[in-house]
Amino acid sequence: MSLSKAEPEADIDSQTVFVVDDDPEVRFSVGRSLLKRGFKVASFASAEEFLEHFGSGKPGCLILDYGLPGMNGLDLQSHLIDEKLSIPIIFVTGHGGIPESVKATKAGAIDFLEKPYRPSDLAERVKTALEINRIELKTRELKGAIDASLSDLTQREREVFDLIIARPELSSSKGVALELGISPRTVDKHRAQVLLKTGCRTVAELIGRYSAT
Repeated sequence: MSLSKAEPEADIDSQTVFVVDDDPEVRFSVGRSLLKRGFKVASFASAEEFLEHFGSGKPGCLILDYGLPGMNGLDLQSHLIDEKLSIPIIFVTGHGGIPESVKATKAGAIDFLEKPYRPSDLAERVKTALEINRIELKTRELKGAIDASLSDLTQREREVFDLIIARPELSSSKGVALELGISPRTVDKHRAQVLLKTGCRTVAELIGRYSAT
């Protein structure tokens, strides 16, 4: 990580604004501006340096200079996508044009700012990017919890679960029994286990929780 004495190092394991720019003056000014606004900041002089510290992914957002030497901004964005490392990206450039901004935004960048820009404009983009990151993390956490609860279901319990979620109108014991070719009493037993293992009190709660996932 490239940090001068004017570039304080933040805890990069919490939600952090990562600044990747080969210009030390830019890293200093951007870092100082964001630190004054209460953000945690970690600065890097190159894409390669950033990747060494980012590893398998950390919470936050990325302020990324388009015209980096070596691996440029678009190259880094492509690498993160290929490695399935999700982080909201704000591109900044002093010489980028419309083709570059189109490529960046099509690949998922949330914004593309040309230098010079107002610090307040960048701060607003950072707030938006961090909120996007928070939502992504919560969604990922919820999906992980859901996957964990469903992994405990037996094959037949999963069949009952899938049918109830896919076709709520068949959630009665008779409806499920007819579709699966088993008795309503057997369906009752499997459904009770599904509710127990997923932590749902009723079939309506089960449908409400899992139909949107």
